Amino acid sequence: MSQDVVTLLQQLVRIPSVNPDNAPGTPHTGEETLAVFLSGWLESIGAEVQLEEVRTGRPNLIARFAPLDGRPRILLGPHLDTVGVGGMTIDPFAADIRDGKLWGRGACDTKGPMAAMLWALHENRDRLADLPVAVDFVAFMGEESGQWGSKEFVKTHGEDYTFALVGEPTSMDVVHVTKGSLWATLRATGKAAHSSQPDRGENAILKLTRALDRLDCHLGAELAAFTHTVLGHSTMNVGVIRGGSRPNIVPDLAEAEIDIRLTPSLVAAGGALNLLRDTLAFHDLPVEIVNPHENPPMETPTEHPMIQRLLAQGASLAGAPWFSDAAHLSHGGVPSICIGPGSIDQAHTADEFINLAELHQGAEFFTRFIRSL
Repeated sequence: MSQDVVTLLQQLVRIPSVNPDNAPGTPHTGEETLAVFLSGWLESIGAEVQLEEVRTGRPNLIARFAPLDGRPRILLGPHLDTVGVGGMTIDPFAADIRDGKLWGRGACDTKGPMAAMLWALHENRDRLADLPVAVDFVAFMGEESGQWGSKEFVKTHGEDYTFALVGEPTSMDVVHVTKGSLWATLRATGKAAHSSQPDRGENAILKLTRALDRLDCHLGAELAAFTHTVLGHSTMNVGVIRGGSRPNIVPDLAEAEIDIRLTPSLVAAGGALNLLRDTLAFHDLPVEIVNPHENPPMETPTEHPMIQRLLAQGASLAGAPWFSDAAHLSHGGVPSICIGPGSIDQAHTADEFINLAELHQGAEFFTRFIRSL
């Protein structure tokens, strides 16, 4: 058993749980090893734990300290996976402590918030079974890619819960509103030819880049019209571009991956995918949309009793442009917020860390919150 929240976080960071879907940078991928460790840890403080496999070797973890007996029920819900470790300038799994910080992949996003939540459960272990509001711990797989864990969980268990505190590095602010996202690939096709006679071919890269330039101009202006008082306006980013095989071949295929961040007003107007389709058609841009994946924004009313209870413990309200499991839980009927120690500025960085003072403050906050129930 861990001696304190810092020791616990070191244990969590030293267990690789890298998402295998996006350039992991290590062969040590998947959430199962971490989920098994957490199962034993949670059982030692009185929880009944089940692992529900969502993808092969990639489970959600559900830990309950009180039976499903009709009382109101909330969950503490960080995600198990981290982003990849390629290009990191520190040992990603050493969990070294220096300069008042703990360093390693996931220290901030989101094993730091996870450790703070777990330690609060540990400190309240003798009262959890008798609270008038049951508190479960749920750890989701796959948040850093397709969010399959939270999507599956809310479909099968959502009706059991009245509120969710999703663990993310928010500097302990209550993030009650976030943008949604659309990820899509834009594909242009052409005709291959020898580069000495480019007129005999059709250059897919040029078709794509010219289309992206017009899309950035026209769609960017349209997105700016969909605003929110906390989140600002909807945006688009071209994050990946690829095409061609050799400099002496006219490329016949080029693709770009884009990320559109949605405000609630854009969703109300039909969503980002419809707007993207309409813009491409109106300007007759020679690209097709491949594998679109749209996630909803989240907006939980600040009047919710649990948000008011969190504010009473000293937290502040905030919004965020990023996306998390909380949006899928909220969209599925479980009012949700994001909260946890650490700053989003350190998430996914080459030298990820969390300040130990913030980690302790987070654990103390969650401990007080559970006692307030």
